[in-house]
Amino acid sequence: MDVNTKSLIKNAYRITSKRGLTALRIRVPGGHLPAKHLQTIQGIADRFGNGTVHITTRQGFEIPDIRMEDIEQVNREVAPIIRDLESAIGVHVDDPEKGYPAAGTRNVTACIGNRVCQFANTDTTALAQKIESRIYPHDYHVKISVSGCPNDCIKSRMQDLGILSMVRPVQDKNRCVGCLACVNTCQTKVTGALSFDNYQVRRDQRRCIGCGECILSCPTLSWSRGEKFYRLLVMGRTGKKSPRMAQTFITWLKEQPLLDIIANTYRYVDKYIDKDLAKEHVGYILDRTGYKVFREEVLDGVELNPEAEVSDRLQFQDSPYVLS
Repeated sequence: MDVNTKSLIKNAYRITSKRGLTALRIRVPGGHLPAKHLQTIQGIADRFGNGTVHITTRQGFEIPDIRMEDIEQVNREVAPIIRDLESAIGVHVDDPEKGYPAAGTRNVTACIGNRVCQFANTDTTALAQKIESRIYPHDYHVKISVSGCPNDCIKSRMQDLGILSMVRPVQDKNRCVGCLACVNTCQTKVTGALSFDNYQVRRDQRRCIGCGECILSCPTLSWSRGEKFYRLLVMGRTGKKSPRMAQTFITWLKEQPLLDIIANTYRYVDKYIDKDLAKEHVGYILDRTGYKVFREEVLDGVELNPEAEVSDRLQFQDSPYVLS
């Protein structure tokens, strides 16, 4: 059968190595899915696929070996999951019965967050879903992830936009017994932002990365989590051309300006993307326009919180495959 491959891909189906067969990619924003939808996924896999489901690297589900002629019926079957994008997350889809309206922007991934993990400083799933509501549906090839702490289990440094949750530690000095547990932890495991001077713990704001390790290590609970912030990393990428790690764009950023910057990034992409290409990583656009243009575009109209620190420059280190 004749297939419009552009429409197929936009509808969240994959061009596969098997003629006449495709694979449906199901979005799971923040990596969190109501368990009731697992029955829907199983039903599609059993009735229209080969009975298996692939868990993707971006925390979604992919159902392989779907016949092209079954796509319309499969779209109707997956409609309940898409409707949840609308009701639970706030994403607007014109007609869920026709399947996903876009697949360019990849599933927003997140670590397990503070719903489960003691190291996490924030609810990463909730933030990922807020981001999803701002950016989906969209055709631009953008990868975004949210990590609950600088341990970065979700590999935010390999994304176009990576978010690391931060916290400002607050100390109740009346509970401190001077055991140096927090200082030793920071010195050996983190950046050495804590020191002990005149029988008091001192915190160097310039060195603190807001990880929260001091909070977890204190036996007397003198440290607690204060305000929540984010570190925004930009322009990491994999791929054949020149893989590289993302670099810090802004630190100590609050949630609202973070969401505004992400929304502005799509406007920046729309303005500067090479429309002659099928797709283009955001990092290559930044390489072409320069950091100054990127910074001006994505910060336009954004009200930064007073604590936010914007990098003067970005220093990337690419990893080319070809040896010089």
